Amino acid sequence: MTQHPSHRDQLRRLNRARGQIDGVVKMINEGRYCVDILTQLRAARSALRAVEDGVLRTHVQHCIQDELAKGNTERPNERIDELIDVLTRYGR
Repeated sequence: MTQHPSHRDQLRRLNRARGQIDGVVKMINEGRYCVDILTQLRAARSALRAVEDGVLRTHVQHCIQDELAKGNTERPNERIDELIDVLTRYGR
């Protein structure tokens, strides 16, 4: 069984994004100004993108590079294909 890398270092960013989303909910409930809400939404999206970038970097460094280091040439291609699939499926 393959050991997956830890993404615990991303929890701080995820907690920040969670706080920003909670802030958006509060702002909407308070009837705050649209531009203020949009600003907070953009900040939350930026925090989530930073998490995504970190997970992506770890995936390439750990999951793909490790397979190449083991001399496995087929498995890295499968992992790259699944990565491209998820990135194109949900946009970037």
